[in-house]
Amino acid sequence: MTFRIEKYHFKTESILDGLPVKEFRLLKQEMQRIEIPKGRVVYREGSYSKGVYILRKGKVKIYQTNRDGKEQIAYIYRKGEIMGYRPLVCEGPNPVSASALEDCVFSFIPQKYFIHALDESPVLARRLLTNLAHEFTVWINKLTLFAQQPVKERVALSLLIINEKYKKNGKERLPVVINLSREDLANYVGTTIETLVRILRYLKDEKIIEASGRKIVILKPKELEKIAIFY
Repeated sequence: MTFRIEKYHFKTESILDGLPVKEFRLLKQEMQRIEIPKGRVVYREGSYSKGVYILRKGKVKIYQTNRDGKEQIAYIYRKGEIMGYRPLVCEGPNPVSASALEDCVFSFIPQKYFIHALDESPVLARRLLTNLAHEFTVWINKLTLFAQQPVKERVALSLLIINEKYKKNGKERLPVVINLSREDLANYVGTTIETLVRILRYLKDEKIIEASGRKIVILKPKELEKIAIFY
């Protein structure tokens, strides 16, 4: 079986790039710059969206919280990705919360202007639908596989997915430092911190990764792929 990271990682460009000038100006003139520090909640599960966020700097986790207050992280957004548009399109509450993993900068477009731009721009509407379809496929692939995999395989796959999130445009072949707390990584995998630490120690002993503090570097991605592939 060939491992394909694109099944679990949706690499997207900004939906505003290359828009016709009229549509771009329509959104640009109403854009607001918002800075949100690391650890701050962007929006909460059950709230109603006031607009869309285009991430210009930093990373954001989206997650659901169970009765015990434990998070299950579903996705990590990176620079260029758009957030908060699903509730606007569906006219419903946010199904997830979003929180800044790093100091973040957003371009925020208020709801009424974004909806107006969608009505006026077939190009923007098609891009948004494509974006939604691709992200939905990635989420389903991840959730389906995670429901079937043992924890070691989930850890390996999670590291490969998150590694893609930390790559920089134009420097995809350079080594990446994953800088994520053990709690957040455990919540992404869907396991306890203790179990995660044990598996990371095994991967470190096998020289598949380097790990120091909260930082992880993948040394042998092919070995991780072999672990991640589940038959």
